[in-house]
Amino acid sequence: MASGIDRKAHEGALAQSGDTIAVVGTGIDGCYPKINHDLRLRVRDHGAIISEFPLGTPPLSFHFPQRNRIISGLSRGVVVVEAATKSGSLITARLAMEQNREVFALPGQITNPMARGCHQLINQGVKLVQSVEDIAQEIGVWAEDLTAMATFNPAAAINNAERLILHTLKAEPATLDFLLASTNVPEQDLIAGLSGLESKQLIQFSYGRYNYCDRT
Repeated sequence: MASGIDRKAHEGALAQSGDTIAVVGTGIDGCYPKINHDLRLRVRDHGAIISEFPLGTPPLSFHFPQRNRIISGLSRGVVVVEAATKSGSLITARLAMEQNREVFALPGQITNPMARGCHQLINQGVKLVQSVEDIAQEIGVWAEDLTAMATFNPAAAINNAERLILHTLKAEPATLDFLLASTNVPEQDLIAGLSGLESKQLIQFSYGRYNYCDRT
């Protein structure tokens, strides 16, 4: 239930009237980050919130890598969509391998630091995925489930940073430096937003600039 791609995964499941599970690094009565309070209520009502920590436990940093073994253990497969070279996502991927789960990684732009962990996994032999079908074939998802996933509209689940990026790129292509100056979005959030929009195929990077992809 972290911000970024974690939130997008929950929202994607909820948008398809599905269930979703959040494994948290606090007590189940806590909410971290606080900005996800609305999401926490939706996950509670349409899935489950799981924690191995007692009620009232605060979000201590070492709790999050510790709980990752539960995330991977609950899963049939783990898809790493974005990861820096030192990130909790890579910890989860390693744990999934140890638990004999399927592990997948989505490639990204070589200049994107949030894609380097994915590339590292692919170099280590993790399955490279480019579509929902790639995952479905490996884990045997039912055809009707695949159809539901394929009809998910990625533009319906974007955050404020991504909206600002799209608004700017609809006017003209832009470099990373221009986006930093024109959107006033913090660099870490901007890079995460760009990565998220690329994965949704709403923007693309070419010749040193980000471009809006008109999908109408």
